[in-house]
Amino acid sequence: MSDAEQPAHRPQSLMLTFFAVHMLKRGGAVSSGSVINVLGRVGVGEDAVRTTLARMVSRGLLERHRRGRKAYFGLTPRATGVLQDGHDRVWRVGAVNRAWDGTWTVVGFSLPEAWASERHDLRSRLVWGGFGPVQNGMWIAAGRVDVASLVADLGLDAYLRVFHGQSAKPTEAVALIEAAFDLPGIAERYQAFRARWERADALLPGADDPLARQLLLHTEWLNLVRQDPHLPAEHLPAHWPAARAEELFYTLAGRFDEPAARLATEVLDHIDAD
Repeated sequence: MSDAEQPAHRPQSLMLTFFAVHMLKRGGAVSSGSVINVLGRVGVGEDAVRTTLARMVSRGLLERHRRGRKAYFGLTPRATGVLQDGHDRVWRVGAVNRAWDGTWTVVGFSLPEAWASERHDLRSRLVWGGFGPVQNGMWIAAGRVDVASLVADLGLDAYLRVFHGQSAKPTEAVALIEAAFDLPGIAERYQAFRARWERADALLPGADDPLARQLLLHTEWLNLVRQDPHLPAEHLPAHWPAARAEELFYTLAGRFDEPAARLATEVLDHIDAD
């Protein structure tokens, strides 16, 4: 993908962004027609929206409410927790880790050879939590990570060994980071974000639509920071691109917020759900 191309976002990612930005604080529920309207602005068709709404209800992320012939959808407590976590990751934690105290969380595991699915689920959850594989069966993350909560529903506690501690010579933090994490890949994603969004008005479909711009910006940024293991800035290469990318995101988010909120007030069919 060239820098000029927008990444392809899954309808569920775009829908979660919509609910995070416009429904997390507002509460209540919004009509399916409103969701179709908003996601249609970024190229998601009506059938895909309806399918995604139904799938998110079945997964316990949305609740359906009926008002006459209309269907409205609101966040479940589970989804509220997921979206609040994303909000905190973007607005409170940030993309640059300048406050690392030298502590690592270390996870060791050994699963039966036949448990390919369980191994995949565990590794996916560890990546989500900011871990990288430093060697076979041993993963690390910077800082103190609540591993018990991270893997609570996997049923693998008996196969895990979790420690908090600091590295000691001859093991250096830089060597651990370079072994466990794809630094060039992380940096490239931040650089590509900047390259796209520094000239976003010229590139975006519907660039004059504040809801479309806001939805694409927030979805891409959240996906980006959730792939970032939040490594300590002091041990990253010089001129690490996360800070400048984050500054650009904050600038654009502030620019898009007010016009997008005004348009949302006009187009959203909202109710106070029971």
